[in-house]
This record gives sequence, C-alpha cells and structure tokens, in this order.
Amino acid sequence: MLILVYDNSFEGLLTSIYDAYYSDIKPDEIVRESLYKPNLLSEPKYIETNVVKYQKVYNAIQEKISFEALSNIFYAYLSDLKNIDTCIYNYIKLGFKLSKNLTLYVHDDTVMKIDKTVRKVTWESTRMLGFVRFKCITDIIKNNIDNTVYYSSIEPDHNILILIADHFAKRLSNENWIIHDIKRETAVFYNKKDWIITPFTRNNEKKLNSKCDEEFYENLWRDYFKSTAIDERKNPKLQKNHMPLRYWKHLTEIN
Repeated sequence: MLILVYDNSFEGLLTSIYDAYYSDIKPDEIVRESLYKPNLLSEPKYIETNVVKYQKVYNAIQEKISFEALSNIFYAYLSDLKNIDTCIYNYIKLGFKLSKNLTLYVHDDTVMKIDKTVRKVTWESTRMLGFVRFKCITDIIKNNIDNTVYYSSIEPDHNILILIADHFAKRLSNENWIIHDIKRETAVFYNKKDWIITPFTRNNEKKLNSKCDEEFYENLWRDYFKSTAIDERKNPKLQKNHMPLRYWKHLTEIN
C-alpha cells in the first residue's frame, strides 16, 4: 500500500496531490507526517514540498472547480482528522471531473465528509472567539517602550489559529498579544501591527509567565463573570453543552 507522506503544511498537501495526480503509480493514501504511523503493510513515500507544484494545484482548483471548493479544502485540511488528506485528494479528483458542479453533489460520500468537516472547523473557530482569555505578561518585546503583552492558551480540536487571528487583531489592535495552541505547540503573535503564526512549545510558555498584574486581571475577569451571572438562572448542564469541559481549564472565570 503506497502512502504519500508530506510535511504537515498546506503547500505540502497540494504538492502531494500534484505528484499523486501525475504519477503512474497512484497512492492508496495521502497523510501528513504528524499523523503517519508506519506499519508492515504500508510503503511510505516522503514528498518534498514544491512551491511551483503547490501553486499549479492551487490555481487549478480555483479556476477549474471553484473558489468555494478551494476554501472547503483548506478548512478540511485544518481539521487534523484521520484520513482527511486522502479525502481531500478524492474531493479534488472528483472536482476535476465535475468542475463547478462539485459542491452541488451533496449526497456523494466524499463531498458529504468534506462539508461535514468544514462545518466542524467553522463552528469551533466561531465558538472559540468567546473562549479566549488573556492574562498580562511582560519583558517579551525588548527595546520597546510599551512592553506589556497579553497571553492566552487554548486547546482546540482543530487547527484554527489562522481563522481567529484576524478577529483578535481587530479587537485588540492596540495591544501586543499571543494566542498559544498548546496542543499543536504553535502560537499567533501580534505586535500592534502584524500577526504571524510560529512554532511555540510548552517550555516557551513557561518562560513567558511572570507576575505582571496577573492576579489583578484574573480577579477582574472573575468579578465581571460573577456580577453578570444570575443565580436563579444557573444551568450547569446547559453550560456544559455550550462550553465543553475540555475548554474549562483555560477559562479564568471557571477556575
């Protein structure tokens, strides 16, 4: 069983699809390196990311299928779900056959899986906008008069940092901040002007933590939460439905 293994990047995924589409030997699966598990039945072929191949596939999807399909592919890629890369490959192959009608085939198994995955990623990224909690840290940006930085840690099911970065760049445009996906060890950094996503380990996070009025900000948020809560309307069961328990440890007002 031939498996194409790529470097986890979106560029790597589309490079793999290019090689799979134009190769004489068609792969049984495409999988990102972080999810690949070697076994006796698989023959891995590691794909080197190629920007030219990536751009050709990117342009072909947009021109021969649709921008909507390209967006669906990117959102599905962000899901990190098992077998999603192979599903994306099949989705693109089907798209080159059906052209702009691809998204209309809502009863096709591959189209259904992609659509369902896109909804999951979209829903979590929207919901996460209300779950991010910042605390104050300092001494991160040297040689800057205003070196106050706000830090938040999250553990989303999907790789959604890129989907929420613009929202916080607009909402907190006058602040320096970091949102850290500790599950994937990546973070988005914003410096009052631009944001960038970069690898960021748990050890890096430990080095950041200082006491810059941390307790003040956390207590302020707890007081706000208590002041807006109405005892008679408390419904823990409903709260758990809207706010999964896996998010609770990152919420200041719960702890």
